[in-house]
Amino acid sequence: MNNSLAPAIEVNGLRKSYGDHTVLDGIDLRVDPGTVFALLGPNGAGKTTTVQILTTLISSDAGQVRVGGHELSREPDAIRAGIGVTGQFAAVDNLLTGEENLRLMADLLHLPHRDGRRRAAELLERFDLVRAGKKPASAYSGGMRRRLDIAMGLVGSPRIIFLDEPTTGLDPRSRRGMWQIVRDLVGGGVTVFLTTQYLEEADQLAGSIALLDRGGIVAEGTPEQLKRMVPGGHITLRFNDIEPLEAAARLLGEQSRDTDEFTLQVASDGGVKSLRVLLDRLEEASIEVEELSIHTPDLDDVFLSLTGQPQKA
Repeated sequence: MNNSLAPAIEVNGLRKSYGDHTVLDGIDLRVDPGTVFALLGPNGAGKTTTVQILTTLISSDAGQVRVGGHELSREPDAIRAGIGVTGQFAAVDNLLTGEENLRLMADLLHLPHRDGRRRAAELLERFDLVRAGKKPASAYSGGMRRRLDIAMGLVGSPRIIFLDEPTTGLDPRSRRGMWQIVRDLVGGGVTVFLTTQYLEEADQLAGSIALLDRGGIVAEGTPEQLKRMVPGGHITLRFNDIEPLEAAARLLGEQSRDTDEFTLQVASDGGVKSLRVLLDRLEEASIEVEELSIHTPDLDDVFLSLTGQPQKA
């Protein structure tokens, strides 16, 4: 993440209501270029509404938005020209082949005929759809349809792509294949704005995560930073005998111990500073540790703690 670069997406005070129901209550977001930014939240929290506003599909009630350096209120056409969008459901035409779907998108983007054919061929190769390119999309598996859908969003070579729950309904193998596609996009300098129902997905892919709940951003940071916001983290120390185990327990106070495995659990946020303090105390007391492991809460714990409800896949 390079904070010296202008943000790929910048949102300030974004608001949206439907009648008396407030969906977004003044949210702020910043997405750095060439990164994956994940927006998480319970069903109905406003994730899709946020994506729809940022991609110019619906208007906001208030707030300032810049996407790709363009101001939403003044340059919506420039924003549309510079982004790719993949919604929750694959928007492919089942009657057309994969190749025809891509060529149709090239025509809609007004690419020259030769350029459109070349781009379609490149994307079929990139997304491992060459053999299926001549088959109708109706014959595709779920994973193939999602790959084709993302490929269609890349026909115009956008530098920013919005993926709204791109792996919903996919089996684990197809989901991991989609993760690699996202990593490859970012490796090529593309910025990815991701919403997902799968917390593991955000943990695997995102450099930064914002948690949206009840119309506001309740937490934001890297996956590791978010995990340290909730209790439950600890460091497990393993010793080679009972004597150093008991000595460490006396030094550190009453802790959870296992005298059969010679292990001691010490409450910790898992940060470097707290780990250094712990090891310094043990070294000063001449207590030797055989090995240690750090355990932090996962994003499910974060989600439950901050929203009061479990995330549903």
